[in-house]
Amino acid sequence: MSACVPTRATDPNQTERTHPPHSPPPPPGPRRFRIAGADVSASIAVFLIALPLSLGIALATGAPLQAGLVAAAVGGLVAGRLGGSPLQVSGPAAGLTVVTADLIQRYGWRTTCAITVLAGLAQLGLGCLRVARGALAVSPAIVHGMLAGIGVTIAVAQLHIVLGGTPQSSVPDNLRALPAQLADMRPASVSVSVLTLALLLLWPRLPGRTGRLLRKVPAALVAVAGATAAAALAGLRLPKVDLPSWSNHALAGLPEGPVLGLVAAVLTTTLVCSVQSLLGAVAVDKLVAARPGLSARVGRSRLDRELLGQGAANIVSGSLGGLPIAGVAVRSSANVHAGAVSRNSTMLHGVLVVIAALLMVPILELIPLASLAALVMAVGIQMVSLNHIRTVTRHREVWVYAVTTLGVVSLGVLEGVALGIAMAVGVALHRLTRTRIRHDEKEGVHHVHVRGQLTFLAVPRLSRTLHLVPHGADTVVELDGSFMDHAAYETLQDWQKTHTAQGGTVEITGRHPGTRISEPQASGDCRCRPWTPWRNHQCDGPQSTPPAEKNPDGSDRSEPDPTGTGGASGHELARGISAFQRNTAPLVRSELARLAREGQRPSQLFLTCSDSRLVTSMITSSGPGDLFVVRNVGNLVPRPGEESGDDSVAAAIEYAVDVLRVRSITVCGHSGCGAMQALLDSEPGGARTPLKRWLRHGLPSLERMADASLPWGRLAGRTPEDAVEQLCLTNVVQQLEHLRAHNSVARALDEGTLELHGMYFHVGEAEAYLLTETEAGGVFDRVRESDLTA
Repeated sequence: MSACVPTRATDPNQTERTHPPHSPPPPPGPRRFRIAGADVSASIAVFLIALPLSLGIALATGAPLQAGLVAAAVGGLVAGRLGGSPLQVSGPAAGLTVVTADLIQRYGWRTTCAITVLAGLAQLGLGCLRVARGALAVSPAIVHGMLAGIGVTIAVAQLHIVLGGTPQSSVPDNLRALPAQLADMRPASVSVSVLTLALLLLWPRLPGRTGRLLRKVPAALVAVAGATAAAALAGLRLPKVDLPSWSNHALAGLPEGPVLGLVAAVLTTTLVCSVQSLLGAVAVDKLVAARPGLSARVGRSRLDRELLGQGAANIVSGSLGGLPIAGVAVRSSANVHAGAVSRNSTMLHGVLVVIAALLMVPILELIPLASLAALVMAVGIQMVSLNHIRTVTRHREVWVYAVTTLGVVSLGVLEGVALGIAMAVGVALHRLTRTRIRHDEKEGVHHVHVRGQLTFLAVPRLSRTLHLVPHGADTVVELDGSFMDHAAYETLQDWQKTHTAQGGTVEITGRHPGTRISEPQASGDCRCRPWTPWRNHQCDGPQSTPPAEKNPDGSDRSEPDPTGTGGASGHELARGISAFQRNTAPLVRSELARLAREGQRPSQLFLTCSDSRLVTSMITSSGPGDLFVVRNVGNLVPRPGEESGDDSVAAAIEYAVDVLRVRSITVCGHSGCGAMQALLDSEPGGARTPLKRWLRHGLPSLERMADASLPWGRLAGRTPEDAVEQLCLTNVVQQLEHLRAHNSVARALDEGTLELHGMYFHVGEAEAYLLTETEAGGVFDRVRESDLTA
């Protein structure tokens, strides 16, 4: 994410500054709507993929083929404009094929459109309730199992069309009818389907430079176009796409059918549309993060807004006689990889679909249905991902995946998901209660092994096993699990105190031998708790300073320090080092040994203030080797070429960018900064102390805040508390400009290998703010959990 220069809220009477810093403002003119060239090319690539897939999915559901085009156009225009994931492409999705086909068979097309409208209204309600994040709480094994089950259902159904027949209503019926269909297959349909599948498989694997150029054309378009051309040249008589006049297109009607059945249909459609769209938005965020500089321009997906956009799109699509809409992974990934930089690409692809639906009907009606069926069958097969199966197997959730898949295939989507949830709950309870505790003796040392989650359910067995240890014996308790609740902790601690009082020794270790478990101190006066995995924070309760003893002459009597560590602070330092050696070193020794062998490879340069309250590892959740940290008073970056008498900051920047090859630089300011207060209180003249000579590098920040034509830093959601906080924010913005003036930074930014970030940490609130860019300018916005992707 490249850094953006934020602007402060200006006076309404002032003209907003849009010119570069230190240059005269341009004359005001009309605001023009512009579309980036990257968005245009990306929209064309997405359109070429969406066109055949939309027709194929409509064919697979049994809906009018125009319904696929309507859904693709509405998904691009409505969901693309209103959704919270700018680069996600929405439209008719393969994951909805089974649900929609079942609804059409049960209730007819017009009622299915009404169900789509009601599902959109339900999505609007869920979006208003801000429950989008809750949909991601569903186990990935259930989601992947649902998609796999839908993929199997699609593939089996489309296989009948590939063979020249007609699919049945369910997977079991399709499997039973498959032998007869194989005996009566039509060679023309099979040949067209085989050619489509061959082109789909081979086109992305074309070798050489020519192949690399040809691969820019989507494989789906090549496969359908190639099969259509071959069928036309060979004179094959096959069922083809039939797009009747738009004047005869069926729109949504009033829902007809049993109330409970309609409610279940709306719930199923809402569930599948919402979960697929939200998971797709998270996946798009990961793709965006992999493109340097794009994440600052696009930003993370806003899931509640995405749900609102999908709901609005389904209302419009259902009303116009279109298929249900959801975010589509294939089109979204193609959009990102094609270089899209804004939601304009998604919307423009919708415009192209509208143009094709109105002007390309004669061309579309040349496409054989067997080719579309083969295309959709390939999509269904791809939904059964071997990578997902390996992942759930590694996490021991293969049973959840299998039960969900079989449930969707045999019973339906809603029933399969319900079975998957029940299986996931059962697996979780089984893991929670399956705790193995055993006791053995080796060379006079008693070992108590605990494997699994140590909860109150396992306390009786734990207590029985601990009492097998003789009084006064040396004991090692090995905990091999990720969780221990309060009841188990108290049982273990009470036994440890009793056993130690009887002359025995107790060592509680983690999964690996020699790794001690460090728990918070139980002192009632201590309010500190470990806040990082290293757990090396020490706290001695409130300390009172005893009155100093007096010598006969009235002077203070000071005792010599036998430890040579500098008195109380030295004792504190020694205790901290001792705690590190005892508790933390065993945890990090292997990692530090690896870093010692390989050398440092940090990904970020983190430039922040020397304030003792600002703990970089805590606020960034980082560990050894993650950050290259530079700290100075006021988190200042001197402009290059100035006579500062101290090139340490410039040297650190050059070393980090040119030698360590960091991918980002963060300038982090904080609340209550003493350096900024000193800048505000400074007066011209006076003694030129080292501190004053250093703080002159902050004068440009002070000048920026005094200049109404220059943008300040500002907080989203509230105004700065006082002038000091305003200067702290503005200083971060100014130091980012100083960073760009360094040759190494400017060169890396031009090459696209470096990103700049602005950050502000409010110490009293323990809140972190990141510099982001909006249409109204840059602001420091609070980092919220709802803005992040699973």
